[in-house]
Formats: sequence, C-alpha cells, structure tokens
Amino acid sequence: MRPPPVSVPFFSQWETPGMTLDVLAEGAAVALRRDPLWKGSGAATQDEYVVWASHVCGMACLKMILAARGEIIPTLELARQCTRYGGYVVNEAEQSIKGLIYAPLVTFVEEVFGLQAEVLTNVATSDIPDILAEQRFFIASVSAGIRWPEREPPRKGGHLVLVTSASDGFFRFHNPSGHTSATRENAELTPADFDRFFANRGIAVAI
Repeated sequence: MRPPPVSVPFFSQWETPGMTLDVLAEGAAVALRRDPLWKGSGAATQDEYVVWASHVCGMACLKMILAARGEIIPTLELARQCTRYGGYVVNEAEQSIKGLIYAPLVTFVEEVFGLQAEVLTNVATSDIPDILAEQRFFIASVSAGIRWPEREPPRKGGHLVLVTSASDGFFRFHNPSGHTSATRENAELTPADFDRFFANRGIAVAI
C-alpha cells in the first residue's frame, strides 16, 4: 500500500498552472500575455514575467520547498535573489537568460534560507529513495517530456521537478510545467519510467 502524499504545496512556473499547453503551442511570449495572474509572480512588469517564466522551473521547486516550512515567496523574487548569487546569467540587451546553474543555487539557499543543499551528479535512479531518506527533497533534472510518460523523450535533462517520495515501486513528484492536474501535483511514475527522463543529476535539499 502506498503512503499518502507528502504535504508539499504545489506551484507552477506559470502563475496560471493550466497554461502549459498554450505555452507549448504558441510560445511563452504569446501565451503568457494572457495569464491573468502574472502579477502574483513578483514580476515588476508583464514583460518581465513573460521573459522569465520559461526559465523558473527550479525556482518553482524552491518555492515549494520553502512553502513546506511555511514561507511563500514569489517565484521571480526568488529568481532575482538567485541571479545575484550567479544562479542565472542575464543578458538584458538580448533578453536572454542562462541557468539554472546549480552551484550558485546551493550557496544562495544555504546563505539566505539556511537550507542544507548539495549538487549531486552520476545519480542512479535507484539512488533517489536513499537520497530522500537523508535529505527530504530532490530537485531532479529530467526531460520536460516527463509530462507524457507514454512518449520517448528526445533527450534527458533540461527541466526540473521536485521529487517528494520514492521507493522501489513508484516515484512521486511535483512538475512545475505539467499540463494536467495529474501530471502537475503528486505525479507518479514507476522507477523505470522515471529513469527514461532522468539526467542522473540534481540537487538534494533538506529543510
């Protein structure tokens, strides 16, 4: 019998969680201008929200971790703070954003929030249950195609999800860009299916 989900609030990387399919079909620059909740991101302008929203899956994961201990901080406020530590490299002239860069993120969350965090590489999928036993959460690098587990991913990595529970039988995670409620909050996959999308790296975080 599976245990009940760990009580971790879910947050999408878009302020309106149901916009994923629109973003995929039209691009963030078009679709997210229709997001009526954009101000909740902490963006100063709608333009800032639109530029950043496709890059903040990691900040959405961090927002969930902080919310699990009672702190709710807007996603773009986290992104701005993380940028000051080098977690993102922003070229304002080209409106380009590089990141998330893991090592500066670890420094950021340790110094600002007192979290214990560690970058992990060469992680086997079978290692994740033990990681969660020692550290409460694992931000895993996966293919964004994990929202469609019936499909083969074009590559591994490029997107971040928050793994909250794992065993030999199933993995449970929050996906900041899931396209349905079932693929967003407490999504579940077998370890074998998770492995097809997992890039064998991520960040372990304890609160």
